[in-house]
Amino acid sequence: MNKGLTALAFGGLAIGMTEFSMMGLLMDIAKDVNISIPKASNLIGLYALGVVVGAPTLVMATAKMSPKKVLFYFMLLFFIFNGIFSLAPNEWSLYISRFISGLPHGAFFGVGSVVAAKLAKPGKEASAIAIMFTGMTIANIIGIPLGTYIGQNFSWRITYGMISFLGLVTATSIYFWLPEIESPKIDVRKQLRYFSRKEAWLIISVISIGTGGLFAWISYIGPLVTKVSHVAEEHVPIIMLLVGLGMFVGNLIGGKLADTFIPTRAAMFSFMAMSLCLIVGYFVSEVTWLAYPMSFLTGAISFSIGSSLQMMLINSAEGAETLAAAAGQGAFNIGNTLGAYFGAIPIGLGFAYNTPMLVGAGLAMMGCTLAFVYLIKYRVGK
Repeated sequence: MNKGLTALAFGGLAIGMTEFSMMGLLMDIAKDVNISIPKASNLIGLYALGVVVGAPTLVMATAKMSPKKVLFYFMLLFFIFNGIFSLAPNEWSLYISRFISGLPHGAFFGVGSVVAAKLAKPGKEASAIAIMFTGMTIANIIGIPLGTYIGQNFSWRITYGMISFLGLVTATSIYFWLPEIESPKIDVRKQLRYFSRKEAWLIISVISIGTGGLFAWISYIGPLVTKVSHVAEEHVPIIMLLVGLGMFVGNLIGGKLADTFIPTRAAMFSFMAMSLCLIVGYFVSEVTWLAYPMSFLTGAISFSIGSSLQMMLINSAEGAETLAAAAGQGAFNIGNTLGAYFGAIPIGLGFAYNTPMLVGAGLAMMGCTLAFVYLIKYRVGK
């Protein structure tokens, strides 16, 4: 494998761990710092806010720097503030360091997507981007379960200290392995004009709404499999491992799809498959043994969408590719918020924990419909 792409995959692993390890360690953090769990849950929202804020601002602030130097500095920022977070003594120092640690997330993947595409052989750009995101799927398979175990049995601070160190490893690998990429001539005003186009906001809407289907399901997967499918609680880590394996496979398949077909068509296919899978999952959710294969399958289908969406953004933004790709990460985190929020509504009304799957199916189909509108309006025959 190309060493430059491996360095980018390390970044995906580090970012995936810092974002998703939080879900399993909230109770430990709340107890350690003597705050309530609802207050500790603000750490999830603050990280997502950091992603949304950092994606466009850091990309624009570093527009004149070489991509290699930019990625190196982003991971140094990641290393420093995850390290500060692991040592933070009180509520507000946790909040501030968590917000800042989220800033480089979207910007890293935005710049990294463009760099990965340039490192790829012609026609293999989406597959190269998928390799970068493979790091995030490996985080789901190995990193997050390991970090959760260490955090619960020893200290959450050790987990985030390890994540911080992984950021330093990524920065070092970028410094030594990533080749110098010619820095494109960037017109800041042209980059910002991308957001004045209806086309841009349509793609951002596709991502923000469509990917909500994934998060409406995965946000409540614990109570889904234990309370509806009646999987033993001690088997939940197995379920999460299967989800992670599915994401790993789906990410690679998604890259191949986006290289083989028009990225917009590939995105439509993935959204339709996601919607169908979630509907099937709803109707078979009470069958205990099916929880295992359905977890793998749903993870694979749901995560096949990433590369095609990134390619849609890059292809639509000539002269503003980096900013567009970074904005896509912000939109993905909006999808995280929307999926979890709308998925909670039927639960709050007293319905079972499988009903968020129907919400997710609806969000995925809305994403597919918006992608179809985009295809017809802007990319006919391309």
